[in-house]
Amino acid sequence: MHPPMDLLKQGQINDNTTGQGIITPMMRYFLAAVLALAALVSTASAQSDDGTLVWVQIEAQPSLAEANEALRRRAAQLEDVNGFDLGRGWFAVALGPYRRDDANQVLRVLRAEGRIPRDSYIADSEDYRRQIWPVGSTVLAQLLGQAPAVEPQTDQQTDGQTAEQTGQPAATDNAANTVTEVPILPAPEPVDETPAEARRSERALTREDRAALQVALQWAGHYDGRIDAAFGAGTRRSMAAWQEANNYEATGILTTAQRADLLDQYNAVLKGMGLELVEDTTTGIRMKLPLGVVEFARLEPPFAHYEASGDIPAKVLLISQPGNQDTLFGLYDIMQTLEIVPLDGPRERKSDSFELIGEGATQISHTVASLRDGQIKGFTLVWPAGDEERRARVLAEMQASFERIEGVLDPAAGNADSQSVDLVSGLEIRKPLRSRSGFYVDGAGSVITSTEAVEGCGYITIEDDHRATIATRDDAAGIAVLRPEQTLAPQSVAAFQTVTPRLKSEVAVAGYSFGGVLGAPTLTYGKLEDIRGLNGEAGMKRLALNALDGDVGGPVVDTGGAVLGMLLPSKSNGRVLPDGVSLAANADALTQILQDAGITPMAAGALDRLSTNALSDAAGRMTVLVSCWE
Repeated sequence: MHPPMDLLKQGQINDNTTGQGIITPMMRYFLAAVLALAALVSTASAQSDDGTLVWVQIEAQPSLAEANEALRRRAAQLEDVNGFDLGRGWFAVALGPYRRDDANQVLRVLRAEGRIPRDSYIADSEDYRRQIWPVGSTVLAQLLGQAPAVEPQTDQQTDGQTAEQTGQPAATDNAANTVTEVPILPAPEPVDETPAEARRSERALTREDRAALQVALQWAGHYDGRIDAAFGAGTRRSMAAWQEANNYEATGILTTAQRADLLDQYNAVLKGMGLELVEDTTTGIRMKLPLGVVEFARLEPPFAHYEASGDIPAKVLLISQPGNQDTLFGLYDIMQTLEIVPLDGPRERKSDSFELIGEGATQISHTVASLRDGQIKGFTLVWPAGDEERRARVLAEMQASFERIEGVLDPAAGNADSQSVDLVSGLEIRKPLRSRSGFYVDGAGSVITSTEAVEGCGYITIEDDHRATIATRDDAAGIAVLRPEQTLAPQSVAAFQTVTPRLKSEVAVAGYSFGGVLGAPTLTYGKLEDIRGLNGEAGMKRLALNALDGDVGGPVVDTGGAVLGMLLPSKSNGRVLPDGVSLAANADALTQILQDAGITPMAAGALDRLSTNALSDAAGRMTVLVSCWE
């Protein structure tokens, strides 16, 4: 630390008296500039300076760890750096001590050079409780004990000067033996522990404490070993790496303050989550829940709903119901139909438990459930996508704390006012962008449908459960051929009619008229009006038939169940057909695109007539629901 500024002015120091190392040319330039400015106001200073030593406070930090970092940073840039405890958890970084007028000059110069913040100010020693930097310094303690800034003189004057030469009165015999007493105060507490002290404090850690530190080091990216609560060589290396990354001395032994700093960093992501242990006797579940972002909303068996309470669109479901393995497997299937469980993501079902992870563009859900003693219990966490670090930490806390307690959710509990075909226990069923019809054309499960059914889809499914890709498409004809990602085993495959039927003969279209709500295709009857389109197109047939949007892509069959064509949309390129008029791509156009896709279509070759029930059954077995998903 530099001595007070008046000693600098008197020229009583050399390069080795600073206590901070050799004064460099740049430091001399800086000190010269400070003294030059001080000289300009020396006359005024003489009137206002009472000799009190003060400090230039340049910043304050809300924790010891942050203060340590600031002190190390400032000490590398400036001279006379000191650290003080302000009380209430705050710590100051200050320069000094200086006489008041000299402190003002230091403040002005360093501000002008941009080396200290603009809001730096002059502080008195009484503003500080104790000194924490440099370690072992007693300057503040002496100042607070009212020690004089300049050593008192006795009757023996310095430099051989007599009392007459100095103009001071001669000391009396009693005064000659009197020296102003400087109170000796205990040294301030050290900023941090020594390695030996740190090892001693380490011995008081529990196994859980040690494991928690390894987890935090792993999270920080410095530890990749096993969480075994043993501080071996690998853990020590990771501690040293963390210390180095956080501007601590890399000893490989974390002090008490450093351990607190590491855990604070690790737990910072959980601030505001309000994780609390909740004992829900209604569901028979005890676990930690993020009550800072969700709150209990309602019971709708088998779920207790906790809805978002703030800006984070999170959701928690506690799962609780009596049942057996069939119940568990049914829940597994139902969960995958819900809007909160996106289709992408890993999932696993075992004999007595399952895990579902749904990963979507806007949210990620994680569901776990298990069967024990006739009771199924678990939970679902729904969290916004893109907040993975916080989601993973909250999920880990929930999983680690999950515990079954006595009780199970009564299936009759809650309020059934929200019942709907689109809801399961108050949760929306996942719905496609659109659903249309199609029909099997080979034994591997290939399907032919309308291009309108598959336009702009994120993915396509056949019968909801089987994903499919577009094998080929003809946009001009409005026909697309789909191949399932996994081979299917159709109940029936279309046979295309090669004999031209008579005009006005009876026809029917099989399709999912209501988008799959009924769970099976319906048969709509009509007549063959023309073997060409409205403009004479050879690849179309015109029908007198009232079809719905869900029927589009379905097979148009004759009375014997042979396929005459495929129903096309009633709306296309701004054109809307009048009621009772429909168009269908004819069998020739369909067989041509199938051959282009490498599929050999089956041929009927004869007209036949089936009963109404037999025709409905034959058409229904080959007709499938084609769904387009976002």
